[in-house]
Parts: sequence; C-alpha cells; structure tokens
Amino acid sequence: MTPAPTIVWFRQDLRLYDHPALANAVQGGGPVIALYILDEVSPGTWSLGGASRWWLHFSLQSLAKDLAARGVPLVLRRGGAGEVLRVIAAETGAKRIVTSRCYEPWARHLEQQLHDGLRNVGVSFARFPGSLLFEPDHVRTKTDVPYKVYTPFWRAVSASAQRSLIPAPATIAGAGAPPRSDSLDDWALLPTKPDWAGGLRETWTPGEAGAAARLDAFLQSALRDYDAKRNRPDLPGTSRLSPHLHFGEISPATCWHRACAYAAGKSELDKGLETFLKELVWREFSYHLLYHWPTLPEVSFKPEFERFPWRGTDAQLRAWQRGETGYPIVDAGMRELYATGWMHNRVRMIVGSFLVKDLLIPWQQGEAWFWDCLVDADLASNAASWQWVAGSGADAAPFFRIFNPQKQGETFDPDGAYVRRWVPEIAKLPDKYLHAPATAPREILARAGVVLGQTYPAPIVDHGIARDAALAAFKGLRG
Repeated sequence: MTPAPTIVWFRQDLRLYDHPALANAVQGGGPVIALYILDEVSPGTWSLGGASRWWLHFSLQSLAKDLAARGVPLVLRRGGAGEVLRVIAAETGAKRIVTSRCYEPWARHLEQQLHDGLRNVGVSFARFPGSLLFEPDHVRTKTDVPYKVYTPFWRAVSASAQRSLIPAPATIAGAGAPPRSDSLDDWALLPTKPDWAGGLRETWTPGEAGAAARLDAFLQSALRDYDAKRNRPDLPGTSRLSPHLHFGEISPATCWHRACAYAAGKSELDKGLETFLKELVWREFSYHLLYHWPTLPEVSFKPEFERFPWRGTDAQLRAWQRGETGYPIVDAGMRELYATGWMHNRVRMIVGSFLVKDLLIPWQQGEAWFWDCLVDADLASNAASWQWVAGSGADAAPFFRIFNPQKQGETFDPDGAYVRRWVPEIAKLPDKYLHAPATAPREILARAGVVLGQTYPAPIVDHGIARDAALAAFKGLRG
C-alpha cells in the first residue's frame, strides 16, 4: 500500500540544502508534494512590495528547477494559506504537512490555527527550525526574560553550539498525480508598464545557486577586510547576502559554518569573521525583538516616541524618496535603492537619520518605503533597524546621534566614487565640494555644469537648523 503523501509547504525557505522540514519529509519514505502559497489575504499579512515580488518570481523559478531535477514539481497556489492547505490535503489524501517556522506576528497566529484546525480533520502539522540560528523563545537572559540589548545577546548566541547542516536530498519521491498548479507567470509578480526592474536584473541572481555563489565570492574577496571596508559604499566590501537570507535561499547556519570553515587557521581573517558573524546575529536579534514584541513594525518600542511632534511635509517625503534632497550622499542612497532594490547599510543609516531627524518625518514612513523598494525587505530587520536609527527602539542609537550628511559622505565616500555613480549631474564637482554642492562658489558650480535648483536641488533643509529643531523636539518630548 502506497503511503499517504507529505506536503512540504515552502515559505521563506526557498532552498533544498539545510532544510530540516524537507529532510524530515524525505526521510519519511513516502511521496512528497512541494507547495508554495502566495498568501496576501490572511489577516495581518504585509503584502510583498514591488522589489520583493520581482525577487520571488525568480527565486520560485530557481526552486522549481531544482525540485524538478530531483523528481518532483513545485505546486503553486494563491490564496489564504489555511484554506489552500486544507484543499490540497483533501485532494491528495495527504496526512501530514511540514514547514519551516516563520516569526512574523500573522505567521505565528496562522501556524497555531493550522496546528489546531488540521488535527481535527486528521492531518498533522509540524513546524521545523531553519530560518534562524536559534529559535527566539530559546534565547533568554539569566533571569528568564527576553534580551533587549544586543551585546549580551551576541555573547549568548556566539557561545552556543550551532546545529549541524543537512545535505540536500539527491532524489525526492513524487506523488503519482501531483495536484494542479498555478502558472508562475499568471501571478504577474514582474513589473511590465513600466518595467523598472532593469537595475535589479543587472545586479542580482535570485535562487539557491545564486546565494551560494554570493557567499563564496564574499568569503574569497571581502571577508579579510570586512571589518574595515563594510562601511564604505564606494567599495565592494559587504556580503550582499541579505535578500538571499530573507527568502531562505541560504540558511544563516550555512553562512555561519562556511565562514568559520573558510577562516579556520587564517588569523588574518579573525576580525573580519567576527564582524560578519555579528551581522548575522544582528539579524537574529531583530527577529528576537519581533517575536517578543510583535508590534515592533508599527509602534515605537519606547512609548514616549509615540508622542513625538513630527512635522515633516509630504513634499519633503517625496524629495527623499526620489533622491532629490540636495544632500548628495542621501540622494545617492535613495537612487541606488530604487535602481537596484538594495542600499549599502551605512547609507541606510544616513538616509534614515536624515528622514527622521532632519525632516522630522515618522520612521514608519521610511520603513514603508523600504518595504516596497528593497529586495531584502524583511519585517524584523526593517522594523528593528528603522527604530534603531530613530532612537525609539530596543538598544537603539540615542536620538541625539544625528548624522551630518556632509561629514558622513566625506568620511565614508572620501573619493566621491559612490556619489558620482548615483548622482552624475554633480560628478564634475571637485572632491572638496562634492558632498556639499551648496557651499561651492558660483564659478566652481558653473565649471561643473551645476545650477542649484535646476540641474541639482538646493538642500531642502539646512542641516544645522534641522538638527537644533530635532533636539528641541526631543527635549520637549522628554520633559
């Protein structure tokens, strides 16, 4: 008698290597149904932004190819995950559903509903780790409460043993007659009119193979100097693994193990390795915060910030979004974001500080724009990082830490290569004035072909005045 099939519900785990839920299903010996559900209707769900939809299309395409090579198709369905799972279980006679845990508030609520509801119809529902290094409810302080400060969290995580990696299955037993699948093209995840994804296509290779290649390239070319160069947007000094991690094309455990193995016995890599591992743990800390404080994406962690006297305008927000603030390092970052779906992390801090503290626009507005534009739009990391910049989050930078965009540009883009790439209309300015065109003499601007207010915007705010206004607002809030 043929055993009942097991449904492997793929979510933010679009890979075959180091996939505990998939491995468990394959080890069971019965047929496997690989399923992905595009769920944008379950209560509380944050619908995917445009850049994430683009990435998802190609990531699913890659996963389907890898699964087909092992003998099973990827079944695609659209709708509420609970209803789709019940329908497919009934269609196929499946008695078991396995999946990787997710940690967004709506996902946790849905998982609990499925665990309880499917049992009533004779279907078991099992959740497995794999998206994080450690489960958020397993990392607690000595007094058995969640961490609110990163450094002790890092110490706790880094001192704990990592689980072993799980090889990808060589073959997977498929069901005799797999259920009907939607067409990926019919989901219309890709932009058409206009097609704004040219920069994304030039920059990224979504999928498990692309993730593995990206990690290898980083280890070989950038790990050694990672600590020193990761803050330089003009240099290829970061891993650029964030979208691959978000979509689960590679697990953080894989990144941890492979980085440690690559650096073993090479003392010159010690500092770079530790810094890279700390970045992985910052992602982990973000999920820890979201898990224990599920309102993190909407509500300031520090309650007093809910009373902050925001007064930025819609026009200022649009100028920030378009990269037309008159501050070159800010504009370069916002243009890079729109063109490639990604922004260097140092520049994310600069543009975030500018929005919240120079323009006095709520951090949630920046979070929403990043959610739509980033290929690595991750609810936990996005929320935690915006609250860190705003000074409203757990273990956040103090509000009075206000980045001076001119000095930030001069420090981290000293030769102007980053600004010149993304803000070409001021590229001919001398280095001395590149990060502050408004301070350049008229004849210097003329020789560079720059007319402030015409070919390039004049600053939309005076940073010195804006800084004083922000500090006064913060002082009033605390008082």
